[in-house]
Amino acid sequence: MREYTYQWNPEAYTSRGKEPILKITKSSFGSFQWCPRKYFHNYIERLPQDQTEAMRKGTIVHNAREDFFNKFDIKKAEELSHSELVSYCLALYPIDEYFELYENMAIFDANRFMEAKEGEVENYIPVINEITLDAEITVGEYKVHLQGIIDRMFVEGESHIPMELKTGPWKEYKTTSMRKEMAFYKLLFDNCPNEVLEENGVDPDIPITHWGWYYPQSHYITVEPVKKRSETAVMKGIKDLIEAYEQGVFPTKFYAKTCSFCSFFGICDAANTESWI
Repeated sequence: MREYTYQWNPEAYTSRGKEPILKITKSSFGSFQWCPRKYFHNYIERLPQDQTEAMRKGTIVHNAREDFFNKFDIKKAEELSHSELVSYCLALYPIDEYFELYENMAIFDANRFMEAKEGEVENYIPVINEITLDAEITVGEYKVHLQGIIDRMFVEGESHIPMELKTGPWKEYKTTSMRKEMAFYKLLFDNCPNEVLEENGVDPDIPITHWGWYYPQSHYITVEPVKKRSETAVMKGIKDLIEAYEQGVFPTKFYAKTCSFCSFFGICDAANTESWI
């Protein structure tokens, strides 16, 4: 097993037998895309981030969603009416401050199951339910280690469909970043060793042809064919990340509306010199 790290040095990589290699997770890639300087502080300097309510909510609801599919009983559900099914689904979620979100998901889950009963009900349960995958790719002269946790992946016909759960409100401008997240997962899946996928009950011969995301707070869900442009953008983003390490330059992306919420606002030169108008 290779050694991989965020504290990566390209010169050391080429002079020490190509070890350790650069680690890129979906989260670290997203952080670099958002702001290279934030990536530098968090992943290279290892400065801690503030634990926000949004982060806490995301962790709790993601765990609840994972547990839901682990506990869901298809045979029991087949005997229930729609209203009974909604109640059953809601009972599989915890009792906490996110009740309204669970209620939205329970209605969605019940509706989806009723539709599944008309077709392939066995595909109601995802083939992937919150698992971590690892893979290696070659970018130029470098090997790179990819890692990510796929929320859910479903089978429909001859296709795998990864689905990302988001606990915030849906906004149309998020489409581009969502596509990049899904393209990262596809890159990870396509390069994960077949034996690892098979150990997790996944058929490596079934390709990812569609992807999607679900925002229960906004009652919003979309599934679409994979976008080649998004896959290309992810590879370019990985090359840009490698170039930042090579040059030792992680520039700041300044956004007046969001930078004030950054954990590293107080030590960011741009945040203290850019115009706030």
